[in-house]
Amino acid sequence: MKASEIRELSIPELNHKLEELRTEMFNLRFQKAKNLLDKVDRIKLVRRDIARVLTIMKEKQTVR
Repeated sequence: MKASEIRELSIPELNHKLEELRTEMFNLRFQKAKNLLDKVDRIKLVRRDIARVLTIMKEKQTVR
């Protein structure tokens, strides 16, 4: 997900997106532990998306 797409979301939507990403990250880590994960690079992408969401949430909170 691109930063420009994330910036269009409101704070409640960002919280929901963050929750979804953290759940996905948990599931990916669980699959990796059981050697069921096909796309290992997905973990890296989800981790970066979480960081993007947190950064943009912080930006929106400080602008107010």
